[in-house]
Amino acid sequence: MSEVLKLHQSNASPNSRRVRIYLSERGIPAELVPVDLGSKEQFSDAYAMINPRKVVPTLVLEDGTAIGEVPAIQRYLEEAFPAHQLGGTTPKEKALIGMWDRRMELEGFAAVMETVRNAASGLAGRAISGPHFYEQIPALVERGKERVRDFYADLEQRLAANNFVAGNTFSIADITAVVTVDFATKALSIAIPGENEATHRWYAAVSARPSFSA
Repeated sequence: MSEVLKLHQSNASPNSRRVRIYLSERGIPAELVPVDLGSKEQFSDAYAMINPRKVVPTLVLEDGTAIGEVPAIQRYLEEAFPAHQLGGTTPKEKALIGMWDRRMELEGFAAVMETVRNAASGLAGRAISGPHFYEQIPALVERGKERVRDFYADLEQRLAANNFVAGNTFSIADITAVVTVDFATKALSIAIPGENEATHRWYAAVSARPSFSA
């Protein structure tokens, strides 16, 4: 399949990174269209026409169709480019990988995001991403850090019994998990605990893949 794809994204956005890694891992070409979050370009009328939620990333197809939300973008690419899928090929694989990816997103990525958005002074009034404005709740910061620590504990237990997050095969769940670890480490200074040997083994192997520099 030959199609001109445009990914509206920001290098400062962990969600954008999830899609960039996915594209690189699959070898799918796409034009990267930068959205300057620092200047609040995502709130511009021009970008709102592309994505009314005013968030990144957004994949724009050749016919102008705009697809937002990371799982939806990945699902389109899985279907449109079926060779070497990262979301599974059988119904069971697809369900299990989808389940583990969702857990990495809800229990890890969302926990980091909630903590950051309720703590950063630059995000005052923007505690939840999207088109609406919500005030920060400081009490969520400590709870969020606890959630991140629980995420690391649960991930260690999972990886002690499996080579990868969803089993024995690298998948989109690993992408979400590594981006979550990097996000927590950089934004919250909460890295993988030193004693979590299985997680360190997995992280070293997965993050060394060329795609993770995307």
